[in-house]
Amino acid sequence: MAARAFYTDPFFVHLGPPAFLRNRGLAIFFRAMLRHLGPKARLVTVRDDQDRVVGVAAWVTTGGYPQPILTQLAQIPGTLRALYRRPRALVDGQFYLNAIAKAHPKDEHWYLFLLVADPEFQRRGIGAALLDDALTLIDEEGVAAYLETQKHENLAYYQRFGFTVTDTLTPVKGGPPLYCMRREAR
Repeated sequence: MAARAFYTDPFFVHLGPPAFLRNRGLAIFFRAMLRHLGPKARLVTVRDDQDRVVGVAAWVTTGGYPQPILTQLAQIPGTLRALYRRPRALVDGQFYLNAIAKAHPKDEHWYLFLLVADPEFQRRGIGAALLDDALTLIDEEGVAAYLETQKHENLAYYQRFGFTVTDTLTPVKGGPPLYCMRREAR
């Protein structure tokens, strides 16, 4: 589902332009990342009437970022399998990861790693339900929330939930910008 939803995402188009490589790579990448989110992960799904997953939110909760070294090491094989056919994607991906790590907040927060709705079910409130669920817990805990998005059109969506742009990263010449967003506890 995440592979279908991110198929036209500017970042993943940049990393894997050939369609067949991008489709295969995205499925491998998201499977590896979601399997190895770490001990502070919170994964929530929304299911349809047939019990199929149609939405996912993956958070790294307070104290979980940076992820433990064993979690990061467990993610590497899937990332390499997803991108090895395009070595430049590995290099560009590393530049993005370095920029993300540098810009990432150092204070206590929840990190939204992934928010996705199946393309067939988008614009039906799935993302809002997933965000509202977590933001309630985040506010009760009294910490901030943080995310990155590659799509400029997502900025207004996240702003509806109180996120503001804190930085715009462009670690690779010719690559898409990456928008960092933060929401203070309410």
